[in-house]
Amino acid sequence: MKKLLVLALVLILPFMAFAAGSSETADSADDTIRIALIIENTIDDKGWCQSMHDGITQAIAEMPDKNIEYSYAEKMLPVDAGSIARQYVAQGYDLIIAHGAQYKNLVLEMAEEYPDVSFAFGTSSEIGPENVFTYMPESEETGYINGLIAGTDTKVGIVGLVGPVDSGDAARYNRGYVLGVQAVNPDAKILVAHTGSFSDYVKSSEVATSQLSSGADILTGSSQQAIGALRATAESPTAMWVGQDLAQLTTEEGKAKCIAASAYNYAAVVKELVEKIEAGNLGGECIPMNFANGGFVFDYNPDLKADWVSPELEAKINEAIASFQADPDGTLANWADVDYSTL
Repeated sequence: MKKLLVLALVLILPFMAFAAGSSETADSADDTIRIALIIENTIDDKGWCQSMHDGITQAIAEMPDKNIEYSYAEKMLPVDAGSIARQYVAQGYDLIIAHGAQYKNLVLEMAEEYPDVSFAFGTSSEIGPENVFTYMPESEETGYINGLIAGTDTKVGIVGLVGPVDSGDAARYNRGYVLGVQAVNPDAKILVAHTGSFSDYVKSSEVATSQLSSGADILTGSSQQAIGALRATAESPTAMWVGQDLAQLTTEEGKAKCIAASAYNYAAVVKELVEKIEAGNLGGECIPMNFANGGFVFDYNPDLKADWVSPELEAKINEAIASFQADPDGTLANWADVDYSTL
């Protein structure tokens, strides 16, 4: 059968119909796997949403033997996403990924209504219905690596952390960061604050500015809101950044300020989802992400590495990643015990 690989990149605003390219391919080959992505921000946000979009496109490229059709809907608040999701169902999509825990209620409602369609959302460690997958990045690992860098490179013994909300993978990343800092610099002061939003760039910039004013010289943050904090860091003549998305290494601010970055490799998740759906498994599982299963990647800023990553620090980072790969379940089992009030 002639193979079909359609990458339909569709920008859909609330309550608008699908672009023609998406609907025209709905009746294509029977072996086509149709994947839809629903996100609250954009595919180029240098953070949470872009990482999933990039993961899907990477997974498609790494599975050339499969016929995959892909569409996405941007800027979808949960209240609007139901209409779009139902259009995807009507178009015959096999897998609908609602990328964010804020879509949980919508996904569970849709899953009950359409038991033959597979849905996925994250981050969550919950086990959902038989046609719902969840995925959970064990991001205490990536936080720990960045904490090693921050704790080692701080010149003043004060580092900052700008979180979105204290839950899910963000909570894991933040506490892993604290553990990493403390592993190399137990006397360091760690400033922790949350914006209460995954996408409020202005608020994250304000929080970062406050932490910089309090003396912090190395900052980090997670989710798409972190870009605001990175931009605030870029305005400081001395402060630096450690990132939670590789895309931050290539931004104008990141090129000068981001020492290194970790990222979620959602391609590993998407490939596993495709394989399970092809085998007739529509859900009822949580897929973990960690260094051991290829769910995380890490890299340095080539322009900053020589000045900010000593051979000793690099050795500690390599040792930590190796330990995560050897024992993904136990290396940072105490991450949840981190108490911000004691910092």
